[in-house]
Formats: sequence, structure tokens, C-alpha cells
Amino acid sequence: MSTEILIIDDNPDIRTILNDLIRDAGYETRIAANYNQALIEIDKKLPDVAIIDVKLDKGDNDGIKLLSHIKSKDKDIPVIIISGHANIEMAVNSLKSGAFEFIQKPFDQERLMNFVNRAVENFNLKNKNKELETKLFHSFELIGTSSNIQKIKDQIKKLSESESRIFINGPTGTGKELIARKIHKLSKRKKGPFIILNGALLDVKKYELELFGEEKDNGAITYGALEKSSKGILLIDEVSEIPLETQSKILRVLTDQKFRRINGNHDIKVDVRIICSSTKDIKHEIKLGNFREDLFHRLNVFQIDVEPLTNRVDDIPLLINYFLNKISESYNIKKFNIDTNNQYLINYTWPGNVRELRNLIERMAILSPVTEEKISNIIKESLKNSNDEDYQIEKSLSVPLKEARENFEREYLTTQLKKFGGNISKTAKFVGMERSALHRKLKGLGVKDLN
Repeated sequence: MSTEILIIDDNPDIRTILNDLIRDAGYETRIAANYNQALIEIDKKLPDVAIIDVKLDKGDNDGIKLLSHIKSKDKDIPVIIISGHANIEMAVNSLKSGAFEFIQKPFDQERLMNFVNRAVENFNLKNKNKELETKLFHSFELIGTSSNIQKIKDQIKKLSESESRIFINGPTGTGKELIARKIHKLSKRKKGPFIILNGALLDVKKYELELFGEEKDNGAITYGALEKSSKGILLIDEVSEIPLETQSKILRVLTDQKFRRINGNHDIKVDVRIICSSTKDIKHEIKLGNFREDLFHRLNVFQIDVEPLTNRVDDIPLLINYFLNKISESYNIKKFNIDTNNQYLINYTWPGNVRELRNLIERMAILSPVTEEKISNIIKESLKNSNDEDYQIEKSLSVPLKEARENFEREYLTTQLKKFGGNISKTAKFVGMERSALHRKLKGLGVKDLN
């Protein structure tokens, strides 16, 4: 997608000249003829680059105020300041305020376009640097020869060519985000942003703020995920955690293709592709009344199902070798060999799936084992307990507090029952509960009699 440049100037002739020059260079443009129009255009959607005249209709320093307004929202946006009343002091003040360049009217067209091209390059470079910060994760490929992985690879190719909404379903750690990123990378939206909104990690009260953004009384704007992902893809992770009230508003967005920020006064058009993911059975959540069926059908135009690692054990050796190469390269250490026939690797249930396997390889890379015995001992120590502590913590953080508490109580009481051979009286005494109360608790948690 082409870079978009916002032109702000009260002189119609200058606006026309700039617009023609910039469009001829292959860039898209938006135009504002005065200060108020400029504010509306900036708040509607931030440009990639801005060209601003210093003096507009509100005062001698209108352009500087707009420059500061843009920088308060995104300091990386290059702004070129132009002026027909230039002096050294004005130029210095502009640059101190964060201007990318300052140019005097009447300007040399070639010189101006050199500034514009450099500003675009600067903007693109900073975006690339942001991407490189998470390069290791983003560079991972979908590895495996299992039928499930082969099917998903085919689905990614087909879905990358469409604009259909996608629902990715699968256990934690199976690579749902990776699949979404691969679709983004291959799609026509690849030059646009890829934004993640994790429903499981958000406070209910903050969900709409994070999604829609907010307009404050002082004129400040907080941009939500919908605007941040404009012309790109928005991944709503753990979509089942969206509050019901917010679900109805999302449904309206999908229907009308527009929304309003919290306390906003004007509609904002939506140009975003939405991908959702969940570890829960959404159809079951619908039956429980936790998720709107009409919203699900809107989001679930196409569904991708990712199987747990235990269902595709033949992929494990391939994944191990792949992560070994990637992580060894990342940490700049000598690659070591892992016996993929190791019984702990083969018999382990991998509750954290591919993510847990990757974490194991990364842990081993950091420890830098030099002998087969040390490698085997690390694997044994890491996997001896199928209820891996890191995984349990991660799992607990991905569900609401009530569910996390119930999961813990269920696991704890089941373990104690097994310890006492299913004897309710002994278990009740040990956990500090009345026998009848324990009976009710077990029934409520769905724990069956072990006798």
C-alpha cells in the first residue's frame, strides 16, 4: 500500500502544486486548507508524512502547534514545515519542535521532493526497526509434515488472497498468532500494520478503550486497536473474553464498517481485516450465554483448527531441529545435537504445545550443554513434571479469575483424593473442610468419585 502524505496549507495554489507533485511520485495524499480541517484529518487518521505551512488562519504558529499535535500522538511521523515568511529563528524553532525538515517558499520542487522521499524512507526505516525488535519470533515458520499442518499451510495460501474474516481455534501454544502473521505477510495488506488485542489480558472496563480509543475534553486522542490496524490486520486473541456489551458494539462495526471513539463526535470508517483466535470452544460459550451467536457467524467466515502437539508427534523431531538452528543462530552459539528419540521427549504430553517445546530448546541454548548426558539431564529435569510450572502460570493468566480459581481447586482436590485413595473423610480432614462441604464442592467442580 502506498504511503499517505497529509498536505496542510491555506493557499489553494500551493496545495494544488504539492498535491500534483506528490501524487506524480506515487504517493497518496490528503488535504487540509485550514487549522480546524487539519486537526480533523490528523485525528481521523495519522498520516505517514505531513507537510505543514507555518502560518494558517489561526495565528503565526499554527503549523508548529499542528506539528506538536502530531508528535504527541506518534513521535516517529516525519513532518516537513514550509513557510513564506521564513527566518533563521523560525527554522530553528521548527527543528527543535521535531520537524524533519524546514523549507522556504517559493520552494524548489526538486529539493522539496528530495525532502519528501527522505521523510518516507525515514518513516519506513523506523517501522522496519520496530519489526526487527521481535524478529526472532516473527521469522519462525510453520513446521511440520502432519496432515493438520499441511492443511493449514494450504489454507494460509488461499486465505492470504482474500479479505475474509478468519477464526483460528486451538490450544494455547499451538501457533495461532504465527498463522495470523503468515496470512498478513502474504496478503495485500502486508505493508499495513499487524496489531494484536489480547482479550484475556484486558480489564473488562478497558476493553472498549483499547478497541475504539477515546476523545478527551482537552482535545487529546487515544487511538484504539481498530485505528492502529487501519489498512492492516487486527488479531483479536482470546476473543471469547470480550464482554457481552462490547460484543454488540463490535457487531455494529462489522455491519456498518465504522465506529466512534469513546466520547467521540464523528464516525470513523474502518479499513481493517479482522482475525480472531480462541483456546475455548466458542460454540460451547454460545450455549452458556457468554458469546453472541450472531457475532460468531460474522467473525467465523473461515475457520482454521490447530491440533495440539500430542496429535502430531511426528512433527516434534522437525520442530526440535528447526528451533535448534534458529535459536543457536540467534544466541550466536555452536549448535548442539538432541536425540529426538529421547523417551522424555517422546512420552511427554506437551501441555504448552509448540511454545513449550521452543522454550525448552531456548533454555538449553542458554545453559549451553556440551555433553549428551547434560543434554539428557536438562530434558529430564524440565519435563519430569507434566504440569510444567511455567505453563500452568501462563494458562492461569489466560482465563478469568473465577475460572482460574476453579481450575486450581479442581486440580488440588483431585490430587488430595488420589493421595488418600478416594477416601472423602481423610481428604476432608487434611484440607480442613467438613465432609458434607467437600462433597458439595467436588460436585460443583465436576470432580467424580474416585472409588
